[in-house]
Amino acid sequence: MSDTRYADTAADALLALRAQVPLVQSLTNIVSANFVTNVLLAAGASNAHIDNVHEAAGFAAIAGGVLINLGTPDDGTAEAFVLAAEGARAAGTPWVLDPVGVGGLPWRSSIALDLLKSHPTAIRANGSEVIALAGLGGNTRGVDSSNDSADAVPAALSLLAHTDAVSASGPVDYLVGRGRSGEVEGVRISGGSALLPRVTSTGCSLGALVAAYVAVTDTALDALIAAHTHVAVASEIAEENSSGPGSFAVAYLDALYSVDADTIRSRARIEQFALAAGAQN
Repeated sequence: MSDTRYADTAADALLALRAQVPLVQSLTNIVSANFVTNVLLAAGASNAHIDNVHEAAGFAAIAGGVLINLGTPDDGTAEAFVLAAEGARAAGTPWVLDPVGVGGLPWRSSIALDLLKSHPTAIRANGSEVIALAGLGGNTRGVDSSNDSADAVPAALSLLAHTDAVSASGPVDYLVGRGRSGEVEGVRISGGSALLPRVTSTGCSLGALVAAYVAVTDTALDALIAAHTHVAVASEIAEENSSGPGSFAVAYLDALYSVDADTIRSRARIEQFALAAGAQN
């Protein structure tokens, strides 16, 4: 049974998202750019793909939220990542780090470590990437994860020295972060669809959705809860209305659009989980 507090958090955030229509600046990979834009539009936000060194910092100052995704970096975008992160921090714009492929690829791992200096508001990754980013040694295979998301909780907690909230996505998503009371909370979100990893860029677009929600919520943890719940519920509905990955991709966009606050409250599967002693320090 879902914890109604968190279901209400996700539902209220969805209402705020659609009322405010936040503009996300996405510095994302070439594979995901189109799908990220469509996901944000369907969910109720908007997107600007501004990833050049001349405009990245300035646009970060006026965006509602910023996504920095390390999927396909080159020298130019790597510089733009840093400029956007610094610009966002200076302007007080919330920003999200999606450290795609960190751990298995040294150069991009060094970029991610540099970006941590600008204190991302939230980090969205799979279990292996969370572990690798925290320096615990993960088992990353390309952009896929070979670590269970639950295994990443200790690493996620250690990353709270650099960010306000962290999510490790998988069949069950594990989130940690400072709640409204200021205490660190652990939240587990179940559901979703096994077809999500069969469609390219669903993970990247989740990071973009976090960037949209972090623009309209009180805490980064609230944003992670809202984005992961929106995706879990929408993907379940999409699977019910599709026959395979192709039709799922279309149905998923439709479901992101059609999900409302009542649907979130009735279908969300969110619960708090206990953290190890001392984790809230």
